[in-house]
Amino acid sequence: LLKDLNITSDDYNNGTTIQLICFLAAEFPVQFLTKIYGFKRVLPTLMFLWGTVSWSQAWMHDRTTFYLSRAALGACEGGFIPGVILFATYFYKSKELAMRLAFFWSSLNIARDISVLLAAGILEMRGIEGKTGWLWLFLLEGLLTVTIALVSFVWLPASPTQTKTLLWRKGWFNEREEVIMVNRILRDDPAKGLTHINEPATFRDIKEAWSDPAMWGLYFIGLIAYIPASPVQGYLTLTLKRLGFTTFNSNMLTVPSAVLQIITMMALAKSSDYFNERTLHIMFGEFWIMPLLVALLSIPDGGREWSHFTLITLVSGYPYFHPLVSSWISENTFDVKKRAITAATYNVIVQFGSVISSQIYRKYDEPYYKQGNSVLIATCALSLVVMFLQRQMLLRLNKKKEAKWQDMDAEEKVVYQSDFVAREKEGNKRLDFRFVV
Repeated sequence: LLKDLNITSDDYNNGTTIQLICFLAAEFPVQFLTKIYGFKRVLPTLMFLWGTVSWSQAWMHDRTTFYLSRAALGACEGGFIPGVILFATYFYKSKELAMRLAFFWSSLNIARDISVLLAAGILEMRGIEGKTGWLWLFLLEGLLTVTIALVSFVWLPASPTQTKTLLWRKGWFNEREEVIMVNRILRDDPAKGLTHINEPATFRDIKEAWSDPAMWGLYFIGLIAYIPASPVQGYLTLTLKRLGFTTFNSNMLTVPSAVLQIITMMALAKSSDYFNERTLHIMFGEFWIMPLLVALLSIPDGGREWSHFTLITLVSGYPYFHPLVSSWISENTFDVKKRAITAATYNVIVQFGSVISSQIYRKYDEPYYKQGNSVLIATCALSLVVMFLQRQMLLRLNKKKEAKWQDMDAEEKVVYQSDFVAREKEGNKRLDFRFVV
């Protein structure tokens, strides 16, 4: 691709940055549209749009068209993941969410593995009709995405109690199952009964989401925590090619890291839900990465291709804790509309981190990226400190709430919990609400 478009790896980095900036710009508008028009309409529409952009990339021919396609792709993808996360919260309890989100992100890795296998064959189509292999790759995979989007329009339900669609004439659940599901969800999180699923968010909700000190540490974790592994993952194929592997072998050698990450991520999410603990689990993910980055920095240059491959694979296959942090934010926001804004804010900040990570590996530092890996190690250490401080802050807030709660007598507690107007207004500041740590 780089050779055919006559662009450098720095141009590729710039394209990634452009995509992420457009992705960020679309996040909040999409969340507002989702709350107004519903998940059933917005999510499949986004999928259809980015599928269309994806197949249209087949006609890229220079740096300008590469940048334009990256911008369009980012604008069409923005807001999709926070929408999926918020949609999932209506179906699952808080202690079930991390595992379900891990399934979602695992599907991304599975799709990546399938894409690698498809690419291995499709790229061999280079020369057919005088076209490049990547043209056929973008065209076929983009059309597949559009097809799935069209199916989603007639398959995705509007809500847990509105599951009748053209493909599911009788709905997903019977009346008894709907009652059971709604009751178990509301018992776990009563705030979900205070807001209609399509009630639009307001600027007050944005202010509440952005001014909540309990969220600031989580936002900062989103900014820096994924940086240590991102350049290694993003440059996996290019790094393998520069280490002497063929294009086909480089593509196939990305499969082990994706499989490993599915296993480690699912195990981490399962453990986190079982123990109802978040901080120590996400810290485990950083502790996994750090010694491997130190090894990458220390290993002698040249002639150790399989050693480099092993380390890169282990870094890329680290226990991805994004589902845990997403679940953590959802649990600690309380209010549903605020939850939509915090999810979008967190995802925007994660993408800012991606912008930073896309600029760490530079052309002058290839193929071993010693300077870049030094930066990643420092960032990993900073992430661990921030995670620890966030845990301590939430424990301190819980302790202060518990002290005030114990000072109230039984009658005062009943009156306090019966005030539903105050419940919606105070949200996670309530004395009977405890932050998950």
